[in-house]
Order: sequence, then C-alpha cells, then structure tokens
Amino acid sequence: MRIAVLSRNKTLYSTRRIVQSAIKRGHQVLVIDPLKCNLVMEKNHPQVYYGDHRLDNIDAIIPRIGTSITFYGSAVIRQFEMMNVFSTVDSNALLRSRDKLRSIQLLSREGIGFPKTVFTNYSQRIDDIIEGVGGTPLIIKSLEGTQGLGVMLLESKKAAVSVIQAFNSIKARTMVQEFIKEAKGADIRAFIVDGKIVGAMKRQGLPGDFRSNLHRGGTAELIKLNRRESSSALKAAKTMGLDVCGVDLLQSKRGPLVLEVNSSPGLEGIETATQEDIAGAIIKFVEKNAASKPKRKKRSKG
Repeated sequence: MRIAVLSRNKTLYSTRRIVQSAIKRGHQVLVIDPLKCNLVMEKNHPQVYYGDHRLDNIDAIIPRIGTSITFYGSAVIRQFEMMNVFSTVDSNALLRSRDKLRSIQLLSREGIGFPKTVFTNYSQRIDDIIEGVGGTPLIIKSLEGTQGLGVMLLESKKAAVSVIQAFNSIKARTMVQEFIKEAKGADIRAFIVDGKIVGAMKRQGLPGDFRSNLHRGGTAELIKLNRRESSSALKAAKTMGLDVCGVDLLQSKRGPLVLEVNSSPGLEGIETATQEDIAGAIIKFVEKNAASKPKRKKRSKG
C-alpha cells in the first residue's frame, strides 16, 4: 500500500513514528508538504501535483495539518478525497474541529458537557457576559489560539472587564468561558482511533499555570478513564466526525467537560505516557479502510 503523510516537517516525532510504523507493516510511505501541493481541477479529473510529479496510485493519506495551514491543508485533503483516496481525517471534519465556536455549538446540541461559554458580537454589556459564565475567575480564549496560546485566566472582575474591552476595541474574536477550579491545572487527553480509545493520559500544568499543554512544560502520566469520561470522549469525537483525534477533558464536580477535539493530536506525549503504539493503531485503521475503498478509474489518453 502507498501511503502519503501530509506533514510540513518529516523530522517531527509524530511524522517519524507514523512513517516507521507504516514501513514496519510493509507499506510504501511518502512525506508530502501540503503547502507544496498544486491542485489541478478539470471536469471529472482532479489531480494533485507535488512539484512536477503527479501523485498517482496513492492508497491513503494521513493528514498532519497544523492550525496555521488549515485552509490550504483542508483543500489538499478534499482534492485527494475527490480522487477516492482514503483519508484518516475528513476535510469537513478538520474544518469543523478548527472552528472553536462551531465545535462548542455542536457539543451543546448533542448534550455533551463542556465549560459554560459566552460568545457575543463585541457586546458592551460586559457585566452580563461575566455573569453568564458564573463570574470570576474566568477564562478568555482567542478563536485563533492553539497549544495554550491566546488563553488567559482572569481572577478579578476589574481585570476581566479591562481585557474584554481591549479585545472588543481591536475587533478580536474571543470566547469567555467558565473556570473549572477543581481541575487544578490538569486535564485529560483521550486518543481515539476508529471509534476506540487507544490511550489516555492526564496532563498537569506547571506550578501556577492553569494550562496543561505539554508544549508549555506540562507533564503527563497514564490514566484509566471512568465510564463517563470514556463516553464523553467517544461521543465528542463522533460529533465532530473524526476517526483519529485527541479529546481534551476536564474533571469537574459535575462530571467530565470537553475542552477541545483536536484533529491533529501529537503522538509523543501520549505514546510516552501510555507506552502504547498509537502510530501502529493509525496504520491498522488505514489498512482496514483503504483496501476496501474503490479506486478512481484512470482517464483514457486515447
């Protein structure tokens, strides 16, 4: 099987592990920078070129699309989908998961727990916004932030009013969210492949930091999820339409609360904490689905 990993950097841990696992299982693997792909479209004949080379006979793609290239990355995935190439991440699901507001709305519709959230069109009724999430302390999240960036904890009402006013003045889109004090700067990452939780870890932020991101110096350890946590994670992944994803949860007094569904979760932290072969699980998922996907017929040159 010929598998293309869509990644901008072949030296990244996640990319290397996926390539290693695919080769170990006897597959041919290409690492393709999605930003260097050219998409050629004509009637009934979509094509992808990488430089001057047309990408033919690709059986499956494994997208590793960073937030900063979501628009073009999703277009590349969509082009492969039009060519009947199996993708571990659906292009529409990628876009859905990257839209923080839409994600929250979908979780709400499906009855999945998450921190109380307020989004407005730069409303000047800031007192109402603050009360809407239960008062301070509260969290403000930029709709563009990732890996803990653009997320702030505001302890006092005075600070909250000042920051919300500042964001409104520059027309920056933000969400105001309830602060879950009992989580104590920790969260859970459940890694899901093909409707199953293949690994879970608890991440703890640095002392004094409410963010638990490993990129920001947090630590991780193996955790066994309880029934409600497992159910919430699986339901959130299904709601986003993601077969391969990481679901981030907070442990709260009222049960697990979903923070985010990540469509391109890193493998290093979860594999280190769990000692599970997560990359291998992704390749097995590809094998199960790509082999049965009908191939697009080549157009006759005659």
